[in-house]
Amino acid sequence: MAKEYIIDWLIEALEHLGGRGSIIEICKYVWENYEQDLHNMGDIFYTWQYDIRWAATELRKRGKIKPTDMSPQGIWELSN
Repeated sequence: MAKEYIIDWLIEALEHLGGRGSIIEICKYVWENYEQDLHNMGDIFYTWQYDIRWAATELRKRGKIKPTDMSPQGIWELSN
């Protein structure tokens, strides 16, 4: 269930960043807004940056984030 939070946070971060952002910008947003939640989530605290990447892949499968070949290298973008 904790991974669903990561998905929600990723979408929130992208929305905050105007619909697109780099992994660094996204991770900074998540850390600045959810640091305490991450500390309280057990092992997710140690894997959350990997889980952000998993969430991006999952959101691409769902059509929520553009495929990698439709965005600049290193940038994740919400689909329209």
